Amino acid sequence: MRQTVLKSIWITFILLLIFVTTTAAASKEKQRAELRQKTTSTLKMLYEKQPSAKYAIEHAAGYAVFNNTGFKLGILGGSHGRGMAVNNRTGQEIFMKMQEYQAGLGLGIKEYAVVFVFANENAWTSFVEKGWSFGAQATAAASDGVTGDSLDGAVMVSPGVWVYQMTTKGLAAELAVKGTNYYKDKELN
Repeated sequence: MRQTVLKSIWITFILLLIFVTTTAAASKEKQRAELRQKTTSTLKMLYEKQPSAKYAIEHAAGYAVFNNTGFKLGILGGSHGRGMAVNNRTGQEIFMKMQEYQAGLGLGIKEYAVVFVFANENAWTSFVEKGWSFGAQATAAASDGVTGDSLDGAVMVSPGVWVYQMTTKGLAAELAVKGTNYYKDKELN
């Protein structure tokens, strides 16, 4: 009798473990599929607003697309989001997160998308492997200063890295200093 009870408990434990593992894997794949769909729709919206971006992204070493939600209330604010980076040469997908902190005057909530374009493999690899943080160093110039390359409608944030930003929903008035971190999503990779 005792062995039967122990076997029943053991079988129940194994079945529960299989169920939890299968559910977690399905949930992760659902999240990945959602990020792929958001990436596709964000790129479509970018191409409608900035047609030259399609050629730039297709011919770049890689790109990353993030969909973010931000808030600003008084002197504090922040944003969070998820996205994915894609290596155009290998097809590799890296799922990532974004976190941003702000100090400055403002009020509002907004949803926005950020699209990074990486001119070379080193820029893409550095972004996905080391993560990336930046604040006020983004410049208004869209030229790399070396080859004369530029992307219409994009801002160069470092050598070989351009960014498009689009507000998708909401309105925010702000004057802020931001610290933004992009890093791998350990749960989805």
